[in-house]
Amino acid sequence: MAKNKEVKTNAMRILDSMKINYEAKTYECKDFVDGVQIADILGLPHEIVYKTLVAQGASKQYYVYVIPIEAELDLKKAARSVGEKSVAMLHVKDINAVTGYIRGGCTAVGMKKQYVTRIDRSAQVLEYMIVSGGKLGVQLRLSPEDLKKACGGEYDDITKTDL
Repeated sequence: MAKNKEVKTNAMRILDSMKINYEAKTYECKDFVDGVQIADILGLPHEIVYKTLVAQGASKQYYVYVIPIEAELDLKKAARSVGEKSVAMLHVKDINAVTGYIRGGCTAVGMKKQYVTRIDRSAQVLEYMIVSGGKLGVQLRLSPEDLKKACGGEYDDITKTDL
């Protein structure tokens, strides 16, 4: 067995099949660490690193939200963006069953099902962004438009703003 063989995640295979350019960034990680710690480990500006959150609507449908690592999802805006009365964050214990990914490795590309996805509108001005690569220790660098295409997402204002 070759030790240096690059391990492809499901998200990477999907991006490859769609001929979407990305760069995989890897780091040592045995347990969950938050996005801010990952950005610091990789020496990345926090503004370009995004986290993937999953919520469930009042209708029992699931929704995916991609937001900056230092931002907080505004549940009212998030619900409005997908036409729901309300949404609630998915419990950590349910992430794998719903998405096929584990906490810290969840990405909008290649979930068990294609869920309605919203990417915070702040990503629109970025040349590229960093998102989870589908497993702990893997991050992907790609353009926001390519992420949008790969996950069938749309941009919207979904984060809390400081008053």
